Amino acid sequence: MKKFIILMICLVVGISGCAKTELNIDNDKINITATIFPQYDFARQIAGDKANVSMLLPPGGESHTYEPSPQDIMKIQNSDIFIYTGGESDSWIDEILKTINSDKIRIINLVQICDTLEEESVDGMQLDDHAHEHDDEEHFIDEHVWTSPVNAVKICDEILNKLCQIDKENAKYYEDNHREYTKLLYELDNDFAQITSSAKNKTLVFGGRFPFRYFTERYGLDYYAAFPGCAEETEASISTITSLIDIVKEKNIPVILYPELSNHKLADTIAEETGTKAMMLHSCHNVTPDEFAGGVTYAELMRKNVEVIREALN
Repeated sequence: MKKFIILMICLVVGISGCAKTELNIDNDKINITATIFPQYDFARQIAGDKANVSMLLPPGGESHTYEPSPQDIMKIQNSDIFIYTGGESDSWIDEILKTINSDKIRIINLVQICDTLEEESVDGMQLDDHAHEHDDEEHFIDEHVWTSPVNAVKICDEILNKLCQIDKENAKYYEDNHREYTKLLYELDNDFAQITSSAKNKTLVFGGRFPFRYFTERYGLDYYAAFPGCAEETEASISTITSLIDIVKEKNIPVILYPELSNHKLADTIAEETGTKAMMLHSCHNVTPDEFAGGVTYAELMRKNVEVIREALN
């Protein structure tokens, strides 16, 4: 049904829209559209005041239930650069790109420029019906590539490349912005590496979804979680709760983590049962309306994560 709705919207947009010109520049600025917050922030940091950068997912919104409006599809069609994550959850975008005139759009698909990892199940993790449905048929990639600062740099490199292709006159401006921002990303990577290499334990426990596969892989950490990163379920079974409680006690885990914009009742429950504390580890998938209005950046959110990880591993 969702694909049918998107197809109908695309047909309406295609009929009413004008032919795409070489560049869709508004007030001499490049138009960049990103689906979610990480790529939105990377684009605005590098493009600066030379581009109109917009985000499709509303601040505070849930990407797994997001459905595009006709205005969203028009925004994609009128983009000079369009950035999306890719993978199974973004399959609707592939349908849109087939339908609209996308020949002049420079497209960045994150899972195509980063080395990807498959979703996995660890002890105690509760799989939803969708995961069980595909468990024995095929494996799906984990789409949260940006949770590793090193991957964030790769994404920024590709954005820089596309901007310089479009606007050679301002190449140095983009390069300077890119250099300053990726410097922050490399500093984050170094700080996370130092903390994890000297940590007393190497295990994280999540009382909720786990969108940090690339993060834990980068820094050699083990993890336990109630649900995979893209799970639709949020209510854990008794067996899942009991398993996580046992793991926390057995491994003397000091902090139970949960992602942003989530119901952290499960993490609070586990923390209360084990005499530990619950803390948020921000995956940067999306931000609150207030954070968005305040101009919060990926680097700022990850800087806060440095201190959370320091406490969670010691």
